[in-house]
Amino acid sequence: MSFHTNGQKTVKEASQVRSKDLTFLQRTYIPEIVKGMVLTFKQMLRPKFTRQYPEERFNPQPSYRGRPVLVEQNGVERCVACGLCARVCPALAIEVQAAETPLEKERYPERFEINMLRCIFCGFCEEACPEEAIVMSDEYELVFRKPEEAIFGKEKLLMSTERLKTRLEFLRRSR
Repeated sequence: MSFHTNGQKTVKEASQVRSKDLTFLQRTYIPEIVKGMVLTFKQMLRPKFTRQYPEERFNPQPSYRGRPVLVEQNGVERCVACGLCARVCPALAIEVQAAETPLEKERYPERFEINMLRCIFCGFCEEACPEEAIVMSDEYELVFRKPEEAIFGKEKLLMSTERLKTRLEFLRRSR
């Protein structure tokens, strides 16, 4: 393609027809509809799979993104209250308030809350965290009777590194 100095195509090139046009049958989409119907009927004839929940529990893979939790190591949360997780959250579900601490890390989250009704389990908070302080756990059962119960503070979010060992190893391998 040649362009003039002002960036526009020549008239000849603009009027050229695509090198591969669709046939009449392809334009009607009938072959694609038939392919979709064949796939649907194949799935209908396959054996059914039903898990008898709650008797049979689902054991998720390490890559599963369950509810977000704060990592607790040696009785202290890893979080340094940088607020990256709150900034990157597309649903605005995370709220962090920092405070100073006499420990070797300079700050800690005085208040850390996640509104689980807003959380979309995207994992952006986990990706943005420089300290591996917030990770997606393998917990998938979330039940609330009132909206206030869905706001998880630090007491509900803290989880030990032993409990999150498989997820943390997965994250280290995948980075």
